[in-house]
Amino acid sequence: MSKKIRARNLLTPMFVAALAALLLAGAGAASSQRAKPAVVNPKTAAVREATSEVLRETSELRKLPVLRQVRSGAQSRAEIEQMLVRNLNESVTAEEMQASETTLKKLGMVPQDFQLRSFLIKLLAEQVAGYYDPKTQEFYLADWIDLDGQRPVMAHELTHALQDQHFNLRRFDKWPKHDSDAELSAHSLIEGDASLVMMQYIMRSPTRQLSFMKSMVTGGAGSTDQIEKAPRVLRETLLFPYFQGMNWVSQLYRRGGWDEVSAAFTKLPKSTEQLLHADKYFAGEEPRKVAVKDISNVLGKGWHMADNDVEGEWGYYLLLDEFLNSSDVSKRASEGWGGDRYALFMGPNSSDVLVAQKSVWDTDGDAREFFDAYVKRTTKRYGVEPSEVAESGRQVWRTKEGGVCVELTGATVLVVEGVPEGVDAKALVKML
Repeated sequence: MSKKIRARNLLTPMFVAALAALLLAGAGAASSQRAKPAVVNPKTAAVREATSEVLRETSELRKLPVLRQVRSGAQSRAEIEQMLVRNLNESVTAEEMQASETTLKKLGMVPQDFQLRSFLIKLLAEQVAGYYDPKTQEFYLADWIDLDGQRPVMAHELTHALQDQHFNLRRFDKWPKHDSDAELSAHSLIEGDASLVMMQYIMRSPTRQLSFMKSMVTGGAGSTDQIEKAPRVLRETLLFPYFQGMNWVSQLYRRGGWDEVSAAFTKLPKSTEQLLHADKYFAGEEPRKVAVKDISNVLGKGWHMADNDVEGEWGYYLLLDEFLNSSDVSKRASEGWGGDRYALFMGPNSSDVLVAQKSVWDTDGDAREFFDAYVKRTTKRYGVEPSEVAESGRQVWRTKEGGVCVELTGATVLVVEGVPEGVDAKALVKML
């Protein structure tokens, strides 16, 4: 499931200012090929003056000295939208986008007619309020929102500038492929850090608090139509670095102040499990590496592995709760995660889609709890009861979208969904 936003009233500039960062493979990264505006935006002078002022205070709050001044300016909606689309095209290939969309559909996380790329473009264009670009070391603010209402956005984005000066954010631009759970965790550090600084900035002054609340009430950050329409998996994963990231960074801050937060840029969190359970980060409990075998030759002529990635504890929580609709049950069942990998296989026809998952758990009991929850999810997701239930810990379904098999073996759970006619689902699981 691609990692590539809670309540409506919480969708504020602290999130929209950096929404592009998570999706566009780089904290606040924007294309270095962005065309410069031919005419200086009339708001640029005011933005530059405010940038110098907010940067000084942000540096004081974050305990990171300013190593160099940050170039800044204002941009129109059209200029920012062009940057977003260009950067999306440069960062994600059409094949990668299609694979993410296909996986989401196969697992029932988005409607069958959902178009991921076009939706993301509309979502980002709706929400963007400003961005910091590590490639050019420049900061740009949207020119259509009142400047006073945007100062918290500036504090957030200028924290990214300070992070870049001290910890080099460009190293996150080319994250290794097929490790999205760890990538989401790293982005959560970056965004959680900036979000905590932003909240401290706001709380310093009653006037700022009033301006911030006014901005929220008047919708100064823009429409929320696309956010409200977004499938849950996209909305909550986009919010994760800000909500959970700030909660996690706050725990670091309480433990050892900003020095502890800064140290995390060297000792990065390795999984969303560490974000959800800070004690596991402090204990150094790292995820286990899991591999999924390429079973294309067994599926038939024309089949190939189109993608593979890591769900992580957060991904499995979303997978389960999409159909269980019980947050407590889904959270308990996804806890105890030790590691996983899923693979997407596609055949010669557009309907030929199979997803295989292999997950390992801390204990046999944790694996059993996840197995039971995934069995319930599968029955609800396809609307049919299993056709085979084995005492050994295996259940099989025959669905309109192909065969499904979920099997428990000790502390390991194996899942295949979309097994084509004529292929033995149990045999596939055994191969995995």
